[in-house]
Amino acid sequence: MAEYSVTLSRTVRKQLDLLPEKDFESIIDTIGALVRQPRPPGCIKLKGRSGYRVRCGKYRIIYEIHDLVLVITVLAIGHRKDIYR
Repeated sequence: MAEYSVTLSRTVRKQLDLLPEKDFESIIDTIGALVRQPRPPGCIKLKGRSGYRVRCGKYRIIYEIHDLVLVITVLAIGHRKDIYR
């Protein structure tokens, strides 16, 4: 199976800078795992918004999968209480 590449939006890069270090490392590991398995167990296809969601502790990672070009675009990262607003 081919590996995907990951792109981060400018917003996501800013959101990552604001995270505590232990949460940052966990989220980076989760994003890295998407390269090999873009639809891991527990990922949810979003309704009313394009993309998928994967949980990482108290944070959520919102991303799109572009299967034809093997690219994952991370759209947003945020705390579970704020991410869907």
